[in-house]
Amino acid sequence: MRVSGQGDGGRLDTSGPRLEAADLGAELGARATLVQFSSAFCAPCRATRRILGEVAGMVPGVAHVEIDAEARLELVRALGVLKTPTVLVLDADGRVVRRAVGQPRKADVIAALGVAV
Repeated sequence: MRVSGQGDGGRLDTSGPRLEAADLGAELGARATLVQFSSAFCAPCRATRRILGEVAGMVPGVAHVEIDAEARLELVRALGVLKTPTVLVLDADGRVVRRAVGQPRKADVIAALGVAV
């Protein structure tokens, strides 16, 4: 695992954690990546999946990656994920620039992407 840095959980931080495709099990988006940590019996996770999928489909170069938190405990611990859904917004280099817990609003996701791209 190549998780590096110490993110502050919300503000732009160039020393924040950086993730690679190998960490996520999927390719990063060319401009940004929306990473969603979910669990099997999480109703807000299903709604979050729909919202993030819609936003990723609207914005060229943005990928949505959903990670099963229970199956990826090492990554969950390394990133300090405590609840699902947790959404990380990564810039093109895989650096975490925003973090949110709970079901996000579409407008908030779009605004967070503005920091990443």
